[in-house]
Amino acid sequence: MTERRAITECHLYLCTPDRPDLEDFVGACIAGGVDIVQLREKHLEAKHLIARGRLVRDVCRSHGVPFIINDRPDVALEVGADGVHVGQDDAPVALARRILGPDAIIGLSTHGLSDLAEVIDPSGPDVSYISAGPVEATPTKPGRPGTGHGYLQSATEQMATAKSSVPVFVTGGVTPERIPALARSGARHYVVVRYLTDAPHPQQAARSLRDAIDEALATRPRP
Repeated sequence: MTERRAITECHLYLCTPDRPDLEDFVGACIAGGVDIVQLREKHLEAKHLIARGRLVRDVCRSHGVPFIINDRPDVALEVGADGVHVGQDDAPVALARRILGPDAIIGLSTHGLSDLAEVIDPSGPDVSYISAGPVEATPTKPGRPGTGHGYLQSATEQMATAKSSVPVFVTGGVTPERIPALARSGARHYVVVRYLTDAPHPQQAARSLRDAIDEALATRPRP
């Protein structure tokens, strides 16, 4: 087992539902440059979600890639995942932290300045990272409008002003072609769903994303 990568060093975040080729798919994406993986599956019963989670956990552990379960801190605990990602209407961050412990990765979705203000507040939730978006409306978040680049820019600027070490992961329509514009808005960490899950060649798709991200990081270093 390889030592787990720190969340601040993760830049290409795969969020995937269950699929028949899950093990091979996740492995291919990691080979292409994915460095953190979330299993986001809304329809499986807990027993089956645990089984699929353990499969992805083993792939991720062999590469030192953090593995996150969506929504369910109880399942994350049972699976031995590295953490959980919760939304604004899911289990509170404080509950997830009590279940998973101080070293777990706890991610939180944010969609606007009011969500961000709670994170920046010193008495706010003990999160490891936040997501900002979706910048563009996406089928994975039906009914939620895109936030545009404005919120992403505000989130990255305000977190920097607050001298927070919590990374901001942008969500919504991330493709290699859009990464330069997202980087100009402050993005350094990217969540990808469809560009990878719909790809006929996931490793190649991941490599295209990774190359674009690495170029953006090289030309726009951390402020």
